[in-house]
Amino acid sequence: MNKAARGVLPAGKLPVRLLARLLKRYAAAARADGSVVVGPSVGLDCAVIDFGGNLLLAKTDPVTLVAEDIGLYAIHVNANDIAVMGGVPRWFLATILLPEDRTTARLAERIFSQLSRACDEVGITLCGGHTEVTPGLERPIVVGQMLGEVPERRLVSSAGARPGDDIVLTKGVPIEAGSVIAREMSSELRGVFPEGFIRRCKRLVKDPGLSVVRDARVAMDSARVHAMHDPTEGGLSMGLYELAEASETGLVVYEESIPFVPESLRLLEHYGLDPMGAIASGALLLTVDPRDTAGLLGAFEREGIRASCIGKVTDRKRGIRIVSGGRQKALRVFQRDELTKIL
Repeated sequence: MNKAARGVLPAGKLPVRLLARLLKRYAAAARADGSVVVGPSVGLDCAVIDFGGNLLLAKTDPVTLVAEDIGLYAIHVNANDIAVMGGVPRWFLATILLPEDRTTARLAERIFSQLSRACDEVGITLCGGHTEVTPGLERPIVVGQMLGEVPERRLVSSAGARPGDDIVLTKGVPIEAGSVIAREMSSELRGVFPEGFIRRCKRLVKDPGLSVVRDARVAMDSARVHAMHDPTEGGLSMGLYELAEASETGLVVYEESIPFVPESLRLLEHYGLDPMGAIASGALLLTVDPRDTAGLLGAFEREGIRASCIGKVTDRKRGIRIVSGGRQKALRVFQRDELTKIL
């Protein structure tokens, strides 16, 4: 009997319907707590708690697909989810799980050094956590807990998209997927691709980079932003689905307007993977009042941030659609990230 027949779930995010059911059943206390402004829900990036004055933003996310530069990944993927709520990431706690029989003092120090450097780059304080050598692991895992703050008037979320909004995407996709493949599959890729190309793919994590903190700040300062989201596992496709689900809207996206990263496309094509469903940290997905779109794109250009208008928010009954080659069809949603097929 195969895994599917036994009800075993595949690697990646929980199926959306299962997650929604679990949250509805077991996280009801958050809905009754008056201090919880934004609680757990499918498609929302982090919790928002009212302590009086500024709002506290709280996020946790693990890094499990990559071992090299794991500290850098952990900081940026967590900081991004604070930024897309309109907030400023401030404090970070890390649970570092290291593999038994493979961990040295040098490995532990390398991860701590990566965390420290990435925190310095974004202006974050590494303020606590836990570290241990854990049986049963094949690679290090870092589970991050990021805290930030935002004035109530600047709070946005992935639930704020409105029909008629333009959909804007920064940088391109899938940045993280290209970097992860180059790092984790480098021995296989040598001889297939030039060394310079592989090095360039590895550096995607730094150029254009995984952080969308600056992207979000520019957007908030330049336009009436109604929603922001950070597409991660499941790629741009899942990010669009989560945005529509959280906002209870439909979407129409134009494939020819999506800025794809050429290096990532070559690696994904080599392994037969769909770029729409591959982990896409580094790109900011947002919806904006259409009267502000031109000004926003101009502000991104002045800051040296590539950005494109890729579609429109529609009424929910129209569903989530993509236009490709002049033909419109339902957007494919990837419940399992494409990278899990090879990693």
